[in-house]
Formats: sequence, structure tokens, C-alpha cells
Amino acid sequence: MSKSSPIFVCNSCGTAHKKWQGRCEGCGAWNSIVEEAPLSDGGPKALRSKGRTIVLSDLATQEDPPPRASSGIDELDRVLGGGLVPASAILVGGDPGIGKSTLLLQAAASFARNGLKCLYISGEEATAQVRMRAQRLGLQNAPVSLGAETNLRDILTTLDAERPALAIIDSIQTMWLDTVEAAPGSVSQVRASAHELVTFAKRRGVAIILVGHVTKEGQIAGPRVVEHMVDTVLYFEGERGHQFRILRAVKNRFGPADEIGVFEMTGDGLAQVLNPSALFLSDRDRPASGSAVFAGIEGTRPVLTEIQALVAPSTLGTPRRTVVGLDSGRLSTILAVLEARCGIPFTGLDVFLNVAGGLRVNEPAADLAVAGALLSAREDVAIPPDMVLFGEISLSGALRPVGQTENRLKEASKLGFQQATVPSRSKTGTAEGMRIREMADLTAFVGEMFGAG
Repeated sequence: MSKSSPIFVCNSCGTAHKKWQGRCEGCGAWNSIVEEAPLSDGGPKALRSKGRTIVLSDLATQEDPPPRASSGIDELDRVLGGGLVPASAILVGGDPGIGKSTLLLQAAASFARNGLKCLYISGEEATAQVRMRAQRLGLQNAPVSLGAETNLRDILTTLDAERPALAIIDSIQTMWLDTVEAAPGSVSQVRASAHELVTFAKRRGVAIILVGHVTKEGQIAGPRVVEHMVDTVLYFEGERGHQFRILRAVKNRFGPADEIGVFEMTGDGLAQVLNPSALFLSDRDRPASGSAVFAGIEGTRPVLTEIQALVAPSTLGTPRRTVVGLDSGRLSTILAVLEARCGIPFTGLDVFLNVAGGLRVNEPAADLAVAGALLSAREDVAIPPDMVLFGEISLSGALRPVGQTENRLKEASKLGFQQATVPSRSKTGTAEGMRIREMADLTAFVGEMFGAG
């Protein structure tokens, strides 16, 4: 086994030399070269020379929060955690045609009008197409610099020369790096391009927004490591034929995750919706069976939405279970609990469940509202229109309290609701002007609201 050759390093500048000499060739200092032991003996590619000692700190070190730049679009600032952080990397994904480019062009124009130097680099469209969209949105006079390029080396050179505060890359799947022998959009190209852009953002202090395509499963296409590289991952959700769009943060190193911003697609682009609860409940003109209002929490904001259910006799051997906006497995669990614990069967009945407005509900607090909508549709009995419901249903049929009960009730009271059905032992707070019904289990809820079933 061959002995490792010694390493001679200058104490002043860190230049490595093959042998000792009196004067350093890197900085010209005299008698500054000393012999160092190699970091490892793992072969010719092992770490031979030492690096610099990093600065360490303890957990009690106080640091100022990062400065943020406001876009002037409150819903976008909310999802970003309060505004745009310099040198941050943001990944935005969404279905084709849902409005990603429209939203980001509006955001770039708004940031530019607030004093930030913004560059919009399009790899999918020509500059003429982007200008046409800007004219349609009334943004043709916004001070945004526009470019169309897919060569990442040229893009990084341009960013280094221009030094903008914000650069938008639309999209990361169209970028290609000449040092990687793979086609644009491949896993290798996407990973390498994202790494170069994120590294440039941290080194030069430029905020980068990357647009990502999504697969048919709704996940951002490409290697999952791209989501780990960036600081924030945003998903643009919504039905193609629906006017509502929801921007959801699934990862955010500078703010809360699961925060949402609600937008409405109009002829002049995406308009922010400051009170989504009132918008999602705008079509409740009269009481109807199969409808229940759920008071949910999306990120840090309470949002009220309508859960709609339809139960009809089935002509098929296996009844249909159609769900939009909720987890289908959760529906099956609630139907099983209703039958096993309350004696209410849904055998031979088709069940259709929908969340109004295109919102997707993920929290288990919606269980009680789902059960109420199902029972209301089955018994053809309308739930009082001024009542909200929320609570988690366990497999034993018990109702479990959920978090932020007081915030849910305050939002419901602000919108004119006067009754609320919640699990027992919930921290309701003051709940001024509201009648609170506390239920211990699902059986008590069925008896109170619908009789013996």
C-alpha cells in the first residue's frame, strides 16, 4: 500500500503546493507554507487538501428575519409567507393552461412597479406571445425585462450581467445545459439545470421562480430532488372549467406550509379573492337537502365551504362512489362507521360527494360535515342553513375535537352563521352570538339532527 504524499498549504491564501518552498506562488508571502496531513487515503480522488474552517454558532444566536419584498398582491404574499425573500428559490407547478404563466407575469409586473428589477425568461413561448398576453392583461407598460431562451449558460450569463432582484424561468423542463449529454426535459437535464439556477440564486442574491410541469398524477414532473433543492414549492390548483384557482404552499422555509391564496379567473387575468369563504358560499340561496357547511382551516386562515352530497338508488350491482375534492378512502370510512355504529346502511345506494367551488379539503375535521351531508341527502332533511359543522370521526363512532375551534367559529359568525355543531370538549372560546351544540359521538349527532334514522 503506497504511502500518501504530503500536502503543503499556504497559511495566508490556502494555495496547495507539491513541495515546500520559501515563498508562496499564490500570494507571495514568505515562510507561510506548512505541511498538512491529507483528509483521507481513499485513492487518487480522495480529499487530499484541507478546506476552510466554517464559522459555527450556537442555537441561542439571534438573527434578524429575512427582508421581504411585497408584490402588492395580498394572496400571493400570503402564500409566500409575507412577501418575496431575496436569494430564495421558488418552484411553481400546475396543470397546463391553469394560469401559471398568467399569474407569474402579473406578479412580475407588480414586483417591478414596486421597485424590483425583474426578468421574465420564457423557454416555451416567443417574446411576441408573452407581449400579447401582457397587452391582454393591461401590463404592457410594466418595467419587466423579457427574454426567450433555453440555453442555461446564456441565461446565467445574462442574469449575472443584469443582476435582477427577481428572475422567472418558464419553464425548468425546457432548459438545457451543454455540459449534460441528455435531451431537454430529461431527469438529468432538469436536475442539473435546477441545481445551477438555485446555486446562482444563493451566490448572487437573486430570487428565482421556476415553473414546473406536472404529471397526470398532479405531481411536479422530473426528479423529486428538485423539490428538495428549492426553498418553496407552490401548487396551482383548480378545475379547468371553473373560475376559481387556488395557490397552495406545500413547502416553505420562510413561512407556513399549507397556506392558500384564492384567485378568480377573469377576462383581465387572475383577480385575488380576499374573502374566499363568502365566495364559496355565494350560491346558497335556500335550504336544500344534502348540503352542509364545513368550517375548515387552510394554512393560517379559516375557510368556510359547502359539502354537497347526493344519495340515489343504484341500478348497478356495485353502487357507485364518486368523490370530488375529498379523499375517496375517507368517504368509505365514514360510510362504514355510519353503518356499523349507527345502523344506517348505504347498501344499494349510489353516493356522490362534492366540495363546492373547486376547493380540495384534506383535513379530517371535515368528517362531521361529510356525515351530515350524507345523512341529509339520504333522509331528505335539510340541515339549518345558518349552521356549520366540523369534527373528526373515529372508527368507534366518537367525535374527536379539532384544532383552532375558536378561529373557525369566529369566521362563521362573521359570515352570519348562528349555530355550530362541534365535538364535545372543544375549546370554543367566547363564540359570541352563536349557539353551540356539542356532540359526544356520531349516534348522538344522528339522533339530534335526523331522529332515529
